[in-house]
Amino acid sequence: MPKKFSPEFRDRAVRMVFDRQTAEGGSRAVSIRVVAQSLGCGPEALRNWCSRALRNHQALVDAPPAGESPEEEVRRLRRELAEAQRANEILKKASAFFAAELARPTTR
Repeated sequence: MPKKFSPEFRDRAVRMVFDRQTAEGGSRAVSIRVVAQSLGCGPEALRNWCSRALRNHQALVDAPPAGESPEEEVRRLRRELAEAQRANEILKKASAFFAAELARPTTR
């Protein structure tokens, strides 16, 4: 018979997985196995909790702010796109600069 875990326990376990993945790097599967073993729950259950948390988070991120008309949303999204394009151009220039630095022979 499966164990019943409280929502607080599930939230804490999911947070631990994402915190460990951020701190240690590596795959989420490794973090899930380590956290599941330390908490005494099944890795498959923890994987499901993490997937559900990601879906819920994505739904919150994708939802337009309350009271926003379609025209306001289009303007907001265009501003975000322009900002992302500017950031992308800066990153392209920086990567070209550093690539050129690495290609130069050292004089020392």
